[in-house]
This record gives sequence, structure tokens and C-alpha cells, in this order.
Amino acid sequence: MIGCLGGWSLDALDVQIFSFVIPTLLTLWGISRGDAGLLGTVTLLVSAFGGWLAGALSDRYGRVRVLQITILWYAGFTFLCGFAQDFNQLFILRALQGLGFGAEWSAGAVLMGEVIRDRYRGRAVGFVQSGWAIGWGAAALLYTGLFAMLPEVQAWRVMFWIGLAPAALVFWVRRHVEEPDVFKARQASGAAAATSPLTQLFIVLKPPYLTTTWKVALMVTGAQGGSYALSVWLPTFLRTERHLSVLNTGSYLLVHILGAWFGFIAGAYLADAIGRKRTFMISALGAALSVVAYVTLPISDTVMLLLAAPLGFIIYMMFSAMGPFMTELYPTEVRGTGQGFCYNVGRALGALFPALVGFLSQRLPLGTAIAIFAFAAYGLMVLALLLLPETRGRSVADIAPAGE
Repeated sequence: MIGCLGGWSLDALDVQIFSFVIPTLLTLWGISRGDAGLLGTVTLLVSAFGGWLAGALSDRYGRVRVLQITILWYAGFTFLCGFAQDFNQLFILRALQGLGFGAEWSAGAVLMGEVIRDRYRGRAVGFVQSGWAIGWGAAALLYTGLFAMLPEVQAWRVMFWIGLAPAALVFWVRRHVEEPDVFKARQASGAAAATSPLTQLFIVLKPPYLTTTWKVALMVTGAQGGSYALSVWLPTFLRTERHLSVLNTGSYLLVHILGAWFGFIAGAYLADAIGRKRTFMISALGAALSVVAYVTLPISDTVMLLLAAPLGFIIYMMFSAMGPFMTELYPTEVRGTGQGFCYNVGRALGALFPALVGFLSQRLPLGTAIAIFAFAAYGLMVLALLLLPETRGRSVADIAPAGE
């Protein structure tokens, strides 16, 4: 849990750095909001392939080994982003960063799902998922501190350079974290070597897994699209639409992130208490209404600050149930591949939403653009959920591979 929580927290730190430097890049490089949206989207799009590949490789070579490689990858390319001199260079580096970003979740979520007993899987994997709020909060603190102490032209680069820090976690993981027993048992039986990594990549896109795969991918698309539509653009919304200072923007975001952390924890317990699907549905419907109200209603800055925490709570509650839900849908042989594909393809398609918000905001107010695409995303999630089963209580060891 410590290894996966640390990896996910630092993953969030590295990825969320960009959302805080968007206003600076708009000024320094003179890029448009559409271009900024593309920089946010490219990382998430490429993460789909990274997560899919990492899932297949983790089924073949082990969850822990792939986890270590992915942490080193995303940390290294986050660091290199700090040296970018123009839009094109940053675009390429952000794309390469995305390979590791998508891969880390795939390896870590499967690892946690396989070592925790069925009864506690929801809360344990959900607790690890709360690391996203920890890393996001660390990015907000860095943003507030660095931009207060350094000129903007230097501060944004330093934020990316600090993104190298997660690499140190690899040494701890290598020393203390072992492969799950269920994976070692399948390896010992020879099942892990039954298919090539290339074949493994596509196995979840064929019957009997295909129907489940596309439904889950659509559900994740809605969840990720709604959260990205807000989170990528929220710092810019607060600074340009609400005209808040750097310090006040950081304060609002910290309150929002604190609410998100409590949402992760609540979702973790609810996933075991009332089931995965009910947790998803409560969060999706609440998020759709909350985001629209937050960015479109004529509320005061004080009210906006007070509502920031409940908004974060309801949006991020859904993510705690995703890891255990997908773990319980696929057998061990293809679990990494299935989770990696569904989560990261959903994340890649959801990644289109920040870019769409950026382009639409050139014609409409930014808050209106966020509201339109967030509401559409959560609507898609609800539709997909209606087609999916409840999985609470399933034993991962009893999920039989296709043909057995």
C-alpha cells in the first residue's frame, strides 16, 4: 500500500504541475487556450497506449517490475519538461511523459487488487487512489510557494524540475515490494508464458472480454472527461475569470483538493459498503450538477471558496471504486491488460475534453465551456453504468480465464 500510494501520489504531482503553469505559458509564450488544451490532452492521450502496454507487460513480467520502470519514466520526462523552449518541445516531452503516467496506474492498481482480501479490496485500493489528492495538493503548495518567491519565468521551470523526485521511490519499491501470490502461482503454472506480449495487448478486444471492455472504457471516459474538464482549467478559471491572485488561487485549490481527498476515502468505504455501481452513480450524478453550478452561477468568491471542498468530494469519490471494480471483472491472466486498456483508453478519450473546453472557450466564457463538457461526460458515464454488473465480493482467484 505504501509503495502504490507513493507512486500514485507522485504521479499526480508530476501530471498536475502543468495545470498550474498554464496561465504563465499563455503569457510568456503567447499560446492560445486551444494550444494549452492540446498540451494537457497529449499527455493523457499517449497515456492510453502506455497504460495498455504496461498492463500487458505486467501480466507477462510482473506488476512490481513494471511499476518501477514506469515511475522512472514519468519522473525523467517531467524533469525534462522544465527545459522546453517552445510549444513544440513541450508537446513532445509531455507526450513522452504520458507513457509513464498511464503505465503507473495499470501496474499499481492490479498489484493492490491482487494482494488485498475480497472483503477489503474496495477500501484498500480506494485509499491508494486517495494519493492523487496528496500529489495534487503537493503541486498546489509548490505552485503557491515557488510563484511567490521566484519570477514566473523561472518558477514554472523549477516546478517541472522538482518532478524528478519520484525516481527515488523506485529504490524503496525494489527493496520492499514483492509480486502478489496469485500472480506467482500463475507464473509457476506456466500460464504467464502462454501468450506473447503482443498477443496479450489485444486479447481483451476479443470475445468473451470485448463487451465488458468497451462498456468499462466508456464509463471511465465519462469519469475522466468530467474531472479533466474542470481540473485542467480550474486554475486558469480562477485567475482569468474570477481574477484571483496566485496566492488566492492556490488557497482555493487546496480547499478543493482537501475535499477531493475526503471524497477518495469516502468512496473507498462506500465501494465495500453499498457496492461499486451505487458509489459510481451517486458520484456521477452529484458531480454533473455540482460542476455546472460551480462554474456558471453568479456566486461570490467567499461562497466559491466554501463550495470548493464539497465539489472536490463528490467528483473524486467515484475513482476509489474503479480499481477494485476492474480487478473483479478480469481473470489474473489478462487482469493487467484489461485494467490498463479500460482505464487508460477511457483516460485518453476523456483527455479530449480539456482540449474541447479550450477551443470552445475562445467563443464562450470559460466557465460555460467547462460546464457543457463536464455535464456531457458525466451523462456518458451514467449511461455506461446502466450496462455494467455489480462486482462487490468477487474473489479474484475464482475468476476463471476464457475457455476454462
